[in-house]
Amino acid sequence: MITTEVADRVHRIDHAHVNLYLVEEEGRVLLVDTGLPRTWGLIAQALRELGRRADDVVAVALTHAHFDHTGTAARLQERLGVPILAHPEDFFIAAHPYRYAHENPRALYPVRYPGGARILAAMTRAGAWRVPGVEGLQAYAGEEQALLPGRPRVVPTPGHTYGHVALHLPGRDAVISGDALVTLDPYTGRTGPQIVAGAATADSAQALASLDRLAATGAGTVLPGHGEPWTAGVATAVELARERGGH
Repeated sequence: MITTEVADRVHRIDHAHVNLYLVEEEGRVLLVDTGLPRTWGLIAQALRELGRRADDVVAVALTHAHFDHTGTAARLQERLGVPILAHPEDFFIAAHPYRYAHENPRALYPVRYPGGARILAAMTRAGAWRVPGVEGLQAYAGEEQALLPGRPRVVPTPGHTYGHVALHLPGRDAVISGDALVTLDPYTGRTGPQIVAGAATADSAQALASLDRLAATGAGTVLPGHGEPWTAGVATAVELARERGGH
């Protein structure tokens, strides 16, 4: 199986240490984040496993526009004609995948953190350096979100990128946290609840402050952009991430 059901009718694809999610409702599918370029075939296979077709996908929702989350977005937009939803602050990054703000130089991370180097190598093999830009994105709008599968509530969580959002699925007792809170940092290889290293985070202080908004969802399950789902409650995950801080 390509997918794992990680919450009620929420299915996870884990490819090259990057997560994306398919949210089902009444025969329709919302795809949250899009992985890397070579994730394309896995998305098609996952839909078949779920008994769905490509035209059952009604929208793509991005937690943020870093290249490892937009790897198939342009292709989905072209092939399926579906809207790609994101916060306007991330529209520029979506169009220019390698021009994003980060606090720390990235060059030394593979030397300091060999575990992270192995993860980044897997991402590279999955096409991390060949991500096309995607334009024509649509901003999240409350009245339209209510019609999407899972009825997601957008939770602004800036810091990792300035337009980062989480998607709270109150009817599924889950929050898709994207990279606002992960359980695996691709740059260090460290596991457990945390924010992503400054090699890819624009403002770690802002990212830590945004954890309050995640905690306020009260979700039982946290579905991160990297790493395993966290099922011990978002409040505990946030507390552990605060203790670890930035790096």
